[in-house]
Amino acid sequence: MLSLPAGNAICYSGYRRGQSPGERIYPSKAEILEDLRILAQHWQLLRLYDCSPHAERVLEVIREAGLGFRVMLGAYVGAEMNNFGCPWGTTYTEAELEASRAENDAEIERLVALAERFGDLVFAVAVGNEATVDWTDHFVPVSRLIELVRRVKGRIPQPVTFCENYVPWQHKLRDLAEELDFISLHTYPVWEYKRVHEAIHYTQDNYLSVARLYPEKPVVITEAGWATNSNGRGIHPENSSEELQATYYEDLMAWTGAEGILTFVFEAFDEPWKGSPDPLEPEKHWGLFTVDRKPKLVMRALYPEASAHER
Repeated sequence: MLSLPAGNAICYSGYRRGQSPGERIYPSKAEILEDLRILAQHWQLLRLYDCSPHAERVLEVIREAGLGFRVMLGAYVGAEMNNFGCPWGTTYTEAELEASRAENDAEIERLVALAERFGDLVFAVAVGNEATVDWTDHFVPVSRLIELVRRVKGRIPQPVTFCENYVPWQHKLRDLAEELDFISLHTYPVWEYKRVHEAIHYTQDNYLSVARLYPEKPVVITEAGWATNSNGRGIHPENSSEELQATYYEDLMAWTGAEGILTFVFEAFDEPWKGSPDPLEPEKHWGLFTVDRKPKLVMRALYPEASAHER
């Protein structure tokens, strides 16, 4: 069976105020270095989501600064079909979908190039993220994902995966799973209206519902976390707080550590570019650190000097 690295793992996206991937305003290498020096105190493994200049800069900084991280590198694949079940109603013209298909092909080429160039740092690659779940706004047919996975696997030595909510793995992704070296799932009890006292049991059920279907493949968790603020869109405000985040994080780390399940916590830093303009939009508030790089409650024991300075 495939052997994946062990260690503390976290999802990293370094966009700060006034920066976003959509506007192609990326963090500088100095900002990335500041972030990685914070994370290097506790984490060894990073997950990156695309092959943009942001990802390339992260890999360059790791190498130039001699940091000890290893990376799961992602390719972002955009919509190739309209998904009329998307709750926020995103629709695309045929011309837009065709352009997106071409961009996906280009992204795969960037993925291969970066995986080759940084072969000492990149331990695995992910061909897409949440592109098949019922509510996605960037739907890609399974047959197309299989095509892209095969294109990558023939050219690089790193193992290949696809990252998705736990539900599609139970049915629509069976054929894709056959092509992958390991399965990557996401589990978010708070998005499914679970309270923190039942959250870890729900996460365990999510994980086992997939792992039991694929006994011959490693199954890792590439996203799990808890929001610390909400305007009520999808998460009740009273079910989002730093205290609840800390409780879920501790439960998650205890269980996955005992079971030896590689788990990427979502996520390192709050990302204000996400979601609606509402400052309490939950999409903006999943970081273990604020957008100002201050440790939230969950991190204060690990970062006492930063916490004392904040108080």
